[in-house]
Amino acid sequence: MAQKNSLLLLNALCDAGYEVSLETGGALDISGVDERVMCVVDIKTPASGELEKNRWENLALLSRHDEIKFVLCDESDYQWAKQILQQYSLTEKCAVLFSPAHGTLDATHLADWILRDRLPVRLQVQLHKLLWNNAPGH
Repeated sequence: MAQKNSLLLLNALCDAGYEVSLETGGALDISGVDERVMCVVDIKTPASGELEKNRWENLALLSRHDEIKFVLCDESDYQWAKQILQQYSLTEKCAVLFSPAHGTLDATHLADWILRDRLPVRLQVQLHKLLWNNAPGH
């Protein structure tokens, strides 16, 4: 029931003229989400310990206005994410973001790997972690 209500709310916001985005950890089915909603789907990596939560069926539902996000913990995650990019032709479907896991992977290392491999992805830092990770009450 809660998921149905959430979908109705997303539809109502789109109908009211709002630009709506939905960020999901990738474990929830996005097939019922209004096509006007931009979906940001987080793909869990092996080092996250949550790989089994990925709902791979979601990848076929993505369009050009959606995004895929990988939060990478190490170079092994990076190599894995590169393989997933190729396997599912993700950069041809939507924007792809690579983020270094805060406190685990240095953003400079990730940037160097992306440039070295000439990947058509965007580097994104977890801004909420930089701003509030150690702040009391956040």
